[in-house]
Amino acid sequence: MIQRIQSLWLFIAAFVSGALFIFPLYHYTVAGPEQLMGARNDYMLLILAALMTVIPLLALFMFGNRKRQKNLCWLSLLSSAAFIAVMLMKIQNLKSAVPPPVSDNFALPGPVIPVVAIVCVILAIRGIRRDEALIRSVDRLR
Repeated sequence: MIQRIQSLWLFIAAFVSGALFIFPLYHYTVAGPEQLMGARNDYMLLILAALMTVIPLLALFMFGNRKRQKNLCWLSLLSSAAFIAVMLMKIQNLKSAVPPPVSDNFALPGPVIPVVAIVCVILAIRGIRRDEALIRSVDRLR
């Protein structure tokens, strides 16, 4: 299981996605103290962050079925893209609210985490494809 490179990439994707529960995504000040927007503060972001964490772990243990593993990777990519879209939509709604925030900025490394997870899952898909090609070439030699 761990000897294959895609298992390592899937583990890193799950680990990095789990960091969404720790780091905030956005700092803003409306009136008074500074407030944070994170995955723990919003139900939709919480659900998507949980999916981004759990799906690569499930795919990690599907090493015996490469097709299902690849499908779970695609589902993980979809959930990461949905997380980014919902995050940007929430920030845009926050900026257009009345009263608008006095100061606002992205809180790094929070917004970068989904992008890193996407890159790791893409590298895992690449590793799965290489395994499939290797199996096909070995079958051809028999």
